[in-house]
Amino acid sequence: MTARTRLSAAAVEERRQAVLRYVADHGETRIDDLARHFDVSLMTMHRDLDDLAGRHLLRKERGRAVAFPALTMETATRFRETNALAAKNALCAAVADRIRPGSTVLMDDSTTLFPLVPRLAGLDQVHVVTNSVGLAQRLGSAPGVSVTLLGGHYRGDFNSCTGPTVTRALSQIRADLALMSATAVLEGQLFHPLNDYVEVKLAMAASADQALLLVDHSKFGKTATYAYGTVADYHAVVTDTVTPDTELAAIRDLGVPVETVEPEEPSL
Repeated sequence: MTARTRLSAAAVEERRQAVLRYVADHGETRIDDLARHFDVSLMTMHRDLDDLAGRHLLRKERGRAVAFPALTMETATRFRETNALAAKNALCAAVADRIRPGSTVLMDDSTTLFPLVPRLAGLDQVHVVTNSVGLAQRLGSAPGVSVTLLGGHYRGDFNSCTGPTVTRALSQIRADLALMSATAVLEGQLFHPLNDYVEVKLAMAASADQALLLVDHSKFGKTATYAYGTVADYHAVVTDTVTPDTELAAIRDLGVPVETVEPEEPSL
């Protein structure tokens, strides 16, 4: 019998990301079923799951792998929009008064920012620059808001654009305020599953006089594939009161002000 060729580290990571997507899509899966699906030994699948669980990307329980609900919601915009909506409403309400008429505001593709749309619609002479097709569509009918959509490589799952075209455009912009969120935060460290979005977030923070990070409680205590700095890259963090005290303490230890707000149920 011919021994299997030893895979490179990149190939192993690619398989592990495929395992993660599979578990996220199914919610939970038996480990032996995963081994059969990916045509690897049970021992190899246990190693893959141990690695993913060690990075807080899923939970490994007796005989099965279980997705984090919040991480499942991050796989596509259509799922993320309704996740932790009460908290997102509160976060947006807390920062709305920081957006001044006549200002230029950078907004990333985070669905956390979607509840800001009706609040922005009531302002005058606000220029929003975003890579989010969804935000641009929502703001397009607001009479006092002009929108610049940063075009580049379009990613349908996130309904937004990334790539060097986006980051180059951001390097030529000077904004008054940047509003962003994060996929995952662990002890003040920020993470995202896709490096293209890391580049966009870093470019937005560098192009604004002030950058605020809006993160609901479901994003804390987890990691994703790419780390891209800490909350210290932002002027303040706005989160909700359900966020664990240990995570709040880690942010304050980095010298970053934290504002906590009570989750706000959407009006009907």
